[in-house]
Amino acid sequence: MLPAAALDAESAAWLCRLGAGGAERWAAERELHARLVRIALAEVRRRAASTPVTGPELDDVAHQAASDAMLAILAKLGDFRGESRFTTWAYRFVILEVSSKLGRRYWRNPPVPLDADQWERLPDRLGIDPQQYVESAGILAEVRRVVEDELTAHQRRVFTAIVVDQIPLDALAARLGLRRNAIYKVIFDARRKIRRALAANGYLEEPGLEQR
Repeated sequence: MLPAAALDAESAAWLCRLGAGGAERWAAERELHARLVRIALAEVRRRAASTPVTGPELDDVAHQAASDAMLAILAKLGDFRGESRFTTWAYRFVILEVSSKLGRRYWRNPPVPLDADQWERLPDRLGIDPQQYVESAGILAEVRRVVEDELTAHQRRVFTAIVVDQIPLDALAARLGLRRNAIYKVIFDARRKIRRALAANGYLEEPGLEQR
């Protein structure tokens, strides 16, 4: 742990209080836990539209995430390096806990995917203009060909899960043991590869491709 003199005043105060004993430490822990609960509640509500977890269960996820994040923070106080404010560092723990818990809960009762309908909606999800799709009826077949033949196995698995089957990102991250940013990168690369193939075969114009 860095010496207090090397930290901003707020962060130094948090470390001092959490490192103290008795009533001072207890008060600091209660205050920090209350903040973590607020952050967790805001985060689960922000993600409510992209997860099948609803109602009281969302609040339950938030409180569990806050409690588990609190334990992790206290166990890793010595790892705090002052690269950000203490609260910013602490909030990352609860955000990660929310992602993990929402992801794991999805797999308890996942919805049944409607494969045919999902593929039919794929052009919209790729940001392809509906008029382009009407004028080029073969575009869906070309997309499926690129997915099967040109994406890597990993890209195909992630792309199909997220874009075709509409599995929530948190759920796939939990299943594959990946961070959200890693999945975003795979989807970005897969979409770019698909759009390049569509442009090369005359289904899309090159300028639109480069904007995606």
